[in-house]
Amino acid sequence: MHLQTHHWRTIADQIGVVTGEPLQSTTSRALGGGSINTVAVLDDGRRAYFVKLNTAARLEMFEAEAEGLKALAAPGAIRVPAPICSGITDEHSYLVMELMDLSGRLDGARAGRQLAELHRTTSEHFGWHRTNTIGSTPQHNSRSGDWVAFWREQRLGRQLQIAAANGYGGRLQTCGERLMERLGALIGHQPQPSLLHGDLWGGNIGATSDGQPVIFDPAVYHGDREADLAMTELFGGFGPDFYAAYREAWPLDPQYRTRKMLYNLYHVLNHLNLFGGGYLSQSQGMIERLLAETA
Repeated sequence: MHLQTHHWRTIADQIGVVTGEPLQSTTSRALGGGSINTVAVLDDGRRAYFVKLNTAARLEMFEAEAEGLKALAAPGAIRVPAPICSGITDEHSYLVMELMDLSGRLDGARAGRQLAELHRTTSEHFGWHRTNTIGSTPQHNSRSGDWVAFWREQRLGRQLQIAAANGYGGRLQTCGERLMERLGALIGHQPQPSLLHGDLWGGNIGATSDGQPVIFDPAVYHGDREADLAMTELFGGFGPDFYAAYREAWPLDPQYRTRKMLYNLYHVLNHLNLFGGGYLSQSQGMIERLLAETA
């Protein structure tokens, strides 16, 4: 996504309004790695900012992300990039954030302790005050006092509905319906509504040059803290020291082993809906293994 000079000037002017420090002559350079958004750095030689870009229709996604970053920062448990401003320039939406040097080596034990501390920030209800996104999929967060109902209606149920609309019917849907009926037995507890990052895979955590853990690209809501832990295990990238430190700070229930697969099913179904049929057999296999747990 290429922005013309006057678009960058619009973004720079808004940064100046928000920070009270006008940016002078600016340069922009594109960065690689974004699968949902285009990312770039905006620099005037004195200050530099990290900028995410998408279509104008995606502004609400960026606004929700900014609110999520603020929510994660509020407890002071773990570092996140500070959001600066968001808006629209012609046909593009943007989110400007603090540019952080994430060249450091992650201290897994420190990250584990800090994540446990973040999870001790709780709410009276599961969910959040607004819809946000998981990847580019809308993530509905209607508040609920019942975790099983929340997971059935706001998480697995919605992903299965999207999958059906995408043409993934048959065994996925029939087994999915059976699984939805057995969620109470599979979840088996009523957890505290912890503040969650919501999309905590290895690509969404880094470390500053002095080793301070930083989490970013959130899909925030209040839920079972095990859902965050489960996501860290889905694609790897978190070492034994991370899990040992987390468990020392806040031990996990033995039934986490079963719930882990259930919580990760949400993300695998989302990958099916975002990236296609390569995730169909994995989704079906997970559902069938979970059903076998309750046979």
